[in-house]
Amino acid sequence: METHDDELTSFADLLDTADADAPAPVIDPAERARRRRRRLRTAITTAVVALVLLGLAGGYAAYALTTPVALPAAVTRTPQPAAGAPVALAMPAGASAVQVTGGAEFLGTDGLAAASGAPGPLPMASITKLVTALVVLDAHPLSGPDDPGPVLTFSKADHALYDQYYVQGATIAAMPTGSTMSLRDALELMLVISASNYADAVSTWAYGSRGAFLRATDAWLERNGLAGITVVEPTGLDARNTATARDLITLGTIAMSNETIAGIVGMSTLDVPGFTGSNTNSLLGTDGVRGIKTGTLEGSNLLFSSLLDVGIDAPLTITGAVLGGADRDSVNSDVERMLGSIRSGFHAVSLARRGEVYGSYETPWGAEAQMVVAADAAVLTWSDTPITAEMTTSPLTTGRAGEKVGTITWTAGPRTLSTDLVLDADIAMPDDWWRLTHPLELNGPLAGRG
Repeated sequence: METHDDELTSFADLLDTADADAPAPVIDPAERARRRRRRLRTAITTAVVALVLLGLAGGYAAYALTTPVALPAAVTRTPQPAAGAPVALAMPAGASAVQVTGGAEFLGTDGLAAASGAPGPLPMASITKLVTALVVLDAHPLSGPDDPGPVLTFSKADHALYDQYYVQGATIAAMPTGSTMSLRDALELMLVISASNYADAVSTWAYGSRGAFLRATDAWLERNGLAGITVVEPTGLDARNTATARDLITLGTIAMSNETIAGIVGMSTLDVPGFTGSNTNSLLGTDGVRGIKTGTLEGSNLLFSSLLDVGIDAPLTITGAVLGGADRDSVNSDVERMLGSIRSGFHAVSLARRGEVYGSYETPWGAEAQMVVAADAAVLTWSDTPITAEMTTSPLTTGRAGEKVGTITWTAGPRTLSTDLVLDADIAMPDDWWRLTHPLELNGPLAGRG
């Protein structure tokens, strides 16, 4: 115990060196020892407090300069895409119907069907010859578009048909007694230039008599579900040969699935030796029209097939029928208008423009940047197909201008399209002074304390 007191006394004497030269007052030795011990304790306490404070400051600085900062707060604007304009099909005057197939991702597997005008049967005129050709081929099928088929020899009775139909004002073609022709060429004269005497002669040749042909025709129509079509003779000159526009759509589909018929009705001119003439369907080649048959009696009629390019992967297959139009030119104009309305129903809808703002980031230390669309975005839709949008953003501490920070995914029917969101400016880390002076805005254990 004495040794410890002696050491403390020596240390206190060292602290008293500043007064070494002054005359020392006479103090009681015990009081002097007590004073020395007090000064020693004060010095030790001061040193300890200084060391603690220096340690705390160093620890805080290390904390403030290394602790992650709070993430920038994101503020977003949810996209609200607008659908395209609804399609209004421009249906032709008179009784009309149309069936559109293909483009299943836009139109669905059932396609699109529409009709207007009187739904009941109307005279179909020379469209009857299409039924006649199909019924003849049912009894005498050809193997393909290049198969000429059997050879027909025309009799004196067949030759007489020329004059018979001439006086009725029908389209006719020469048929000398004893002349021969392949079945395919005879069908070509029936369907391309609409020669009525050939329709009559070929139907009788195929079945032996008019009555037998008509019975076969009734059976064929029933077998193909064409209850809306009535045929009383093979040419269409009789107004009792009638059809509904809807049933003509089915007839056109059947006809275009037959290679021989499809090849013939798509010919712009005759290809029969010794004969010339143009197809009565002057729409061939316009808007993808590839057939089928005209008819004129009580008004102008047209049954047509088109492969219409609308800007998608493959053209649409369109079958349409018009009955009772004013004249051939007006029917053609109406059909072109209808096809144009179908094409315009497929439109590119703008979704976003490059640089368009959909949100922003703001940091506690004052750095800011906006989320902008990286590139223009548009999607092809049919009519007013609804469009939805889903936006996702990325957590962010810092970032460079142009850096991807999110995505907008647009959905229009079965189609989806993604658009990147990028920063329009840099977001830098805070400087050391901000870190040291904002402890509550760091992500460490002090964050959120007030």
